[in-house]
Amino acid sequence: MKHVKHSGSRPGTHTGPRARQPSLSQLRAFVAVAEHLHFRDAAAAIGMSQPALSGAVSALEDVLGVQLVERTTRKVLLSPAGERLAVRARAVLDAVGELVEEAEAVRAPFTGVLRLGVIPTVAPYLLPTVLRLVHGRYPDLDLQVHEEQTSSLLDGLAAGRLDLLLLAVPLGQPGVTELPLFDEDFVLVTPRGHDLADRRDLPRDVLRELPLLLLDEGHCLRDQALDICREAGRGEGVAATTTAAGLSTLVQLVAGGLGVTLLPRTAVTVETGRDDQLETGYFADPAPSRRIALAMRTGAARGGEFEAFAGALRDAVGSLPVRVAGAPPVREPSAPPAPRRAGPAA
Repeated sequence: MKHVKHSGSRPGTHTGPRARQPSLSQLRAFVAVAEHLHFRDAAAAIGMSQPALSGAVSALEDVLGVQLVERTTRKVLLSPAGERLAVRARAVLDAVGELVEEAEAVRAPFTGVLRLGVIPTVAPYLLPTVLRLVHGRYPDLDLQVHEEQTSSLLDGLAAGRLDLLLLAVPLGQPGVTELPLFDEDFVLVTPRGHDLADRRDLPRDVLRELPLLLLDEGHCLRDQALDICREAGRGEGVAATTTAAGLSTLVQLVAGGLGVTLLPRTAVTVETGRDDQLETGYFADPAPSRRIALAMRTGAARGGEFEAFAGALRDAVGSLPVRVAGAPPVREPSAPPAPRRAGPAA
């Protein structure tokens, strides 16, 4: 007996890549009829002619394979299927409207949400400048700030949880583009009366023997301080026995006589200005320094916008004690070295 293979689909179904789909015009016509229950009023509401609207609804019924409305000489009624599908059709049109609005926001630079990640040793000192810039120049930008350590920020950037990072570089991270902003020197913070306080010509090798206080593991500033000490000739046993989770705690430990520490220039006024038990010393040129930059995903859709933002931020930090785009070093007013004072070497 010969077997015959049948092909095709059940009557009333659409299969395959060429199956017909409702158009947005058909959905708009049907939703207008569902809202007004009158063809002439519905046509006027969406700016269509009445014949075109009636044809669009009929075409939608043909595509879906169900009757959506009952037409009489006096009024229009929704069928049971029409009542159910009108809810879905409204939801589709609302979603399309939201999609269009979002696309308009993306096309307009400096609008919508910008999720900015910032490291803790930058956030308290640079965010006031960032916020003034955003409020003054980009009022339609919804800036959302996340303060986290570098490793967490990079994970967030890679996963799409964050859009842009503000942190110390270089990162050496594949797929990340750095937009340098400025360089800032490190300053030695000492207890009051320390032999090195008020100096303007500190050689780096003073770091070889000093009891240096550091941030906890995970902070990039800790790693930077350790690198500076190694470059100054300090041995591998540089790690401090006392550490702190933040710079505010670190300088309080210094004020208490437990040691000295290194602060970036942007943090000095904020962290030492509150305590008269703290003093500072500045290194001779070239002083140890760090570079602060914005970082984005390489090839980010908003890359041009982020580059413009970096340029605006470079201009905005001009009043800070930093070096922007190859400007000459920012130094304290020149003064003769202070006489050495008696006191603990801490």
